[in-house]
Amino acid sequence: MKIRAITGFFFIIVMLASVLLGHYTFGIFYLVLSSFCLWEFYGLIRQSGIKPNQFTGILYGILVYVVFALITYKDVPSNHRLIFLLMLTFGSIFFQELFKKSEAPFTNIAYTFTGIIYAMVPFIFFHALAYLGNDFNFHIPLAFLIMLWANDTGAYLSGYFFGRTKLFERHSPKKTWEGFIGGVIISAVAGFIISQYYADLPWVQWISMAILISCFGTLGDLVESMFKRSINIKDSGGILPGHGGLLDRFDGLLLSAPIVYAYLYLITNY
Repeated sequence: MKIRAITGFFFIIVMLASVLLGHYTFGIFYLVLSSFCLWEFYGLIRQSGIKPNQFTGILYGILVYVVFALITYKDVPSNHRLIFLLMLTFGSIFFQELFKKSEAPFTNIAYTFTGIIYAMVPFIFFHALAYLGNDFNFHIPLAFLIMLWANDTGAYLSGYFFGRTKLFERHSPKKTWEGFIGGVIISAVAGFIISQYYADLPWVQWISMAILISCFGTLGDLVESMFKRSINIKDSGGILPGHGGLLDRFDGLLLSAPIVYAYLYLITNY
């Protein structure tokens, strides 16, 4: 428990610093973090006997991140032309499989792309949250993290004290509907408090954002639990003592970040 608490404390400090230390630190940190998440995903898949193109997948994932990071940082035609580079290198994952002796080449290819979509693309959307107003603004990603943590804390405490009805026992036996509802409420309260300090969005939209984070963050947690159970493991890794792997810590972000970005960009026109 002590190790878990110490790890959690430093984890929060590092995550806050990644958002508050400017756009260069922000961009590089989440590039490195998403690359390690992708590496962790491929390592887990290999335990099941499938052999994704790990090196090529990580390189292509980094390229995808960098291209879209440049586009969100400065929306100019020259940066948009870099998408051609993505199309040009898209076939590399298929091409590499031609030289491997594999009984299931398209399974390897499919899991290579699944890793990029699941473990890398959500961080691209999270990175883009800081540039919705064109210039770098840490308010949205910082608020996102606070509301995500508030949901996790609220769900844990509500589930611990009031949990009776199982939410999805087949994939996550400890989760309850009472915990889920408590997480949504605490996250919404955090969203309202944030609205009193940051005027970027009306309070209704901050709360709407909190509800989306709670719902899709919980779904992301369940999906990651389903993934781990499918390959019969408890934790995605051991890089965070007492907390498991990186995918364990960011499972709530993986599905909620794209949804929140789409909501702010398409619905609120922020």
